[in-house]
Amino acid sequence: MGPPRARFLLLATLWGSSFTLIKVSLEGLTPSQLELSRLFMGALLWGHYAGAALFGNVIPFLLLSYGEKTTGAGIAGVLIGGTPLLTLTVATLVLPEERATARKAVGLVAGFAGVVILIGPWSDRLGSAGGQLACLGAALSYAVGFVYVRRFLSPRGVKPLAGAASQLVAATVIQGAVTPFLEWDTPALTGRVTAAVVALGVLSTGLAYILYFRLINDLGAVTASAVNYVVPVAAVIVGVLVLDEPVTWNLVVGGLVVLIGMGYAENRVRSAQKKLPVPAAEVSEGVQAGKTR
Repeated sequence: MGPPRARFLLLATLWGSSFTLIKVSLEGLTPSQLELSRLFMGALLWGHYAGAALFGNVIPFLLLSYGEKTTGAGIAGVLIGGTPLLTLTVATLVLPEERATARKAVGLVAGFAGVVILIGPWSDRLGSAGGQLACLGAALSYAVGFVYVRRFLSPRGVKPLAGAASQLVAATVIQGAVTPFLEWDTPALTGRVTAAVVALGVLSTGLAYILYFRLINDLGAVTASAVNYVVPVAAVIVGVLVLDEPVTWNLVVGGLVVLIGMGYAENRVRSAQKKLPVPAAEVSEGVQAGKTR
């Protein structure tokens, strides 16, 4: 499915689109109806796990949907943007191989600052405290989900397709069991709402969770969770294209800060230097020098 960088960007685009799709879907569905539809269609595309489903799907999806009913999308995006920092905290406590380093901590803090600049929450309505807490709870649940998959599923060599299918089927069953006890109104399925729900389920859930498992297997929980720093970039772009939202200075500045922070956290510059090929002339000189010793 391509190199990790391409999968990283594709996952960010799919999850970034979900913010706009959620807003459109809520025009005709309640949060619980939306999440049941989203999970069911995601599971139809691939198919189950209980712990991963609970923390990675059911809890954050519900909290984010309820949160966005009373909180601005910008504030929700900033709070969800804290997922990598929360993942680093949880991983430090649970995963010895992914303990926090000074470089990674500074880079992730810088990346979060870039997310704040990019989204510009100062121009968005703050909404209710309950909505903000719901979005923050969703970010914490996502963080636990990343670490859970890395700790309990990745060591078993679970294939991304099988992992995504299993997690989504489990999430669908759990959500289906609790939906009758949650808010329920007669759905208003306009063409716009239906298209948004289908795209949210098939692309931003079904396909996205295959990429999610693959990235955690390849890069680890903390690095994979950094996709949430690129998600706001994709969310803003999709919002501009679909909802005609304006492009502002902070999109460019925030995006650059995000990239610099991520590059510093993962030490990309030094890694790239190490991979540079040695000129043939230097190799030849080295060989000759070796022969004369």
